[in-house]
Amino acid sequence: MSRPSQAQSRSSAATHSTTETKTFESLSKSADEARDAGRLDDAVKLYRRALTLNPKWTEGWWSLGTLHYDSDRYLEAQLAFGKVVALDPKQGTARAMLGLCEFELGKSEQALKDIEASKSLGVLEDKQLRDVVVYHDGILLQRAGQFEAAKAALTSLCLNGVRSSELAGTFGMVALRMRDVAAPDPSTEAGEVVQHAGRGACLNAAKEYETAKTEFDQVIARAPHFPLVHYAYGCALVDARDIPGAIKEFEAEIAEQPKSVLPRLHIAVAEYKVDSAAGLKYAEEAVQLDPKLPLGHYLLGLLLLDTGAYERAVPELETARKAFPQEGRIDLSLATAYAHVGRLQDAAQARVEFARKKQAEQAKAEGAVEITDAMNARTKQ
Repeated sequence: MSRPSQAQSRSSAATHSTTETKTFESLSKSADEARDAGRLDDAVKLYRRALTLNPKWTEGWWSLGTLHYDSDRYLEAQLAFGKVVALDPKQGTARAMLGLCEFELGKSEQALKDIEASKSLGVLEDKQLRDVVVYHDGILLQRAGQFEAAKAALTSLCLNGVRSSELAGTFGMVALRMRDVAAPDPSTEAGEVVQHAGRGACLNAAKEYETAKTEFDQVIARAPHFPLVHYAYGCALVDARDIPGAIKEFEAEIAEQPKSVLPRLHIAVAEYKVDSAAGLKYAEEAVQLDPKLPLGHYLLGLLLLDTGAYERAVPELETARKAFPQEGRIDLSLATAYAHVGRLQDAAQARVEFARKKQAEQAKAEGAVEITDAMNARTKQ
């Protein structure tokens, strides 16, 4: 028997390709119709058959992923959204959905990475999906101990009018700096404290300061000795611009927990440029309690600089700069300190570094990470 000619082989391949294309088009259309008609099991089977013929069909992987996610089949959904991301790395919504699947599967670290990545890529203008992504971002940041970033995420929900016991529970744990995976049972004292603190924090974030104050007053009256409850109230009062009230709560927290670093740092911040001499004591105590904390050295350096203790300010600011070499504001403060102690060449170099870092920030079209946020994870209670 003679072998087929090259022309016959090409013709056969073309015919096979055309048949596959028609089959794929038929399957993909049938899959969409089954999905829209609510025949979800049929839709899944049809999408899988179509994707076998065309594994680069991004929309098909997306549809399959959403069907699995809505059916709580998170492993299958993760695989499908992973395909979308691989085919279209700039698809922010798919990256967010991948993160949500990973969250449900207990892969918190990877979930946080993917959800954070989705924020820079952009998520579709779907309010419900956006709120779900932001809420889970807040949970993951809370569990990772990134409390300021978690607060920022949850604040956006509160500003948009979102209210729920789940949101209150998560925000309460953020306000009280709890890294627990789940909020305490609301029927327990700890659960009540977390709920009140969370509602207060959410109301405060929405700028409903008086109502927020009522929530915090209630929780303070019920559980005045609960760890960091005065600290949480103090932070809320700072946001409400009630600095004297905030300092009072931070001092109450120190009375409850004499070795607590956080309230001392906040008092130091509140007193800077207002009564730096008064704030100096708290910054010094914070550094004594936690010598390895860069933020303590930075604040102490600023307060020493503001009170004219330039020689003492220099080593504190240098310690902070070593920890955060890209933070230009430290260079600016060091330039002032160096100039006052006669180190003019060092002062000039620090000013050059400040200008360079400021230009780099502008080139990136984004501000530098707030130093308090960046140091937050290293801060002890």
